This record gives sequence, structure tokens and C-alpha cells, in this order.
Amino acid sequence: MTEPAPDQAVEPPVFYASRPRVIAVANQKGGVGKTTTAINVGTALAATGRRVLLIDLDPQGNASTGLGLDKSRRHPGAYEVLIGTADLAACAVPAPVPHLSIVPASRDLSGAEVELVEAERRAFRLREAVQALAAAPSGVPPYDYILIDCPPSLTLLTLNALVAADALLVPLQCEFLALDGLSELMNTVELVRANFNPKLYIQGVVLTMFDNRNRLSGQVAADVRAHLGATVYDTVIPRNVRVSEAPSFGLPVLLYDVTCAGAQAYAHLASEMLKREGIQEAAP
Repeated sequence: MTEPAPDQAVEPPVFYASRPRVIAVANQKGGVGKTTTAINVGTALAATGRRVLLIDLDPQGNASTGLGLDKSRRHPGAYEVLIGTADLAACAVPAPVPHLSIVPASRDLSGAEVELVEAERRAFRLREAVQALAAAPSGVPPYDYILIDCPPSLTLLTLNALVAADALLVPLQCEFLALDGLSELMNTVELVRANFNPKLYIQGVVLTMFDNRNRLSGQVAADVRAHLGATVYDTVIPRNVRVSEAPSFGLPVLLYDVTCAGAQAYAHLASEMLKREGIQEAAP
């Protein structure tokens, strides 16, 4: 197994109510629960009364689908934001969760990669859009948290997310070779720090799809914690059929079945995230 070195200690910034906190949810491996994590962490944060914007930056649009957004309602969306024909405020659509909105994704995002190749400040498009959104005339930004659901690849779309973000949340599936590829992501984070966004840090790695009936899951979890230490959240997301069913109903699992183990785990994860930022309120 390739063993990435633990992330260098970077103190999280003080939370300021005058600007939204921007967290990118990223892992270049597909099928690790990235979009499910983005949707349900966003829902859990919104349940605490915080205003949350989820930006779907994956051309597959799974976060948009998972929040019940029909394809006819996905324009304007993240594509228009990146090419500069719309701002985030104009693209935000209310989700079926109080205090949660989403900037939807469409297949056009795949074309944005090509269209932005020769564009000026191509890596800063999303950051500048977030900064414009935060600069509210009233002095109070419209959102407390902005979550970015990244595509399962290290592309220009993911680069835009990392340049715009304050912190990175990494879902990691409890499977053989789980750490393979994480080294590449961490190397990318270091490059982004060095060249674009020196304040970016890894807020945490969350273990997903944990099966306590499977000895391998326990071994992988122990291995990840041994190598990444406190970077790994205490909360573990279990493999849960209700979590898998919820997107087909266009709902986060916290609305689909709040009593199930997966929903409760995401509520605890949001609480742990807030505590890492020095905010002691617990998610429900």
C-alpha cells in the first residue's frame, strides 16, 4: 500500500461571520461517497440554522440529482459561473431543506475544461465568484458555509475548487488500497498552497462505507488512522442501504430517514466539523 505522509500541521483559520467558510469535498477516486457526504453535511449544517450553499462542480450532476433538481432547472449553473456569464447568486436554487441552496451542474461543465484552457486567471474563476458573492452590500454575506462537490478527478474544475476553498474535506472509502491516490491529492494540495492558495488546509479525512461485519474495514480504518493521525475524523460513515436509497428520491438521507445509522453519522460528522472550527454547537 502506498503510504502518504501525514498532512503538515496547519492551524485552521479563525471563523469570521463576515465571510462564508468555503469547504471543498474532494477525492479523485470515484465511488467513495463524496457527493453523498457533500449533500448530507450541507443538510446537517443547514439544520443548525446556518445558511449553506452547495456548489455542484461535477459534470455528472449527482449532487443536483440527489437534491431533487430536475435537469430543466440546471441553467444557469456552475458552468455559467465559470465562464463568466452568471454569478453565484443568480444560479443558486433552493433545495428541499431549509437554509440550503444549490448551484446546479450540467453536462456543459465538461466543456468548461476546454473553454477555460486559454482564459485569463482560469484557476481563479470560482474564487472570484465566491468573493463577489461574499461582498454583500449590507455587509452580511448570504451564506455561512459554501460546500463544493468536486468531480472524481484532479482537473481544472477541481483546481478551481481548491483555489476557492479555505479547507478540504476528503471522503475515503474503507477498502483495500484506500490510501492509494490520497498521496496524489495531498501533493496537489501542496502545489495549490505553493502557487495559488497558501491558506488551504485539509480539515479532515472521513472514513466512509464502513462495514463493521467486515474485518477489512476495521483494518483499513486502523491503517488510515495510523498514518494520518488526528487528520481523520472520529466519526465514521457506515455502509447503509438508506444512504444509498435516498438520492433516488431526490432527498438527503437526513430527510429520507433521519433515524437510520447513516443519517445519524452525518449529523455527528457535521458536529465534529463545527468543533474543529472552534464552534461548539452540536448538529442535531
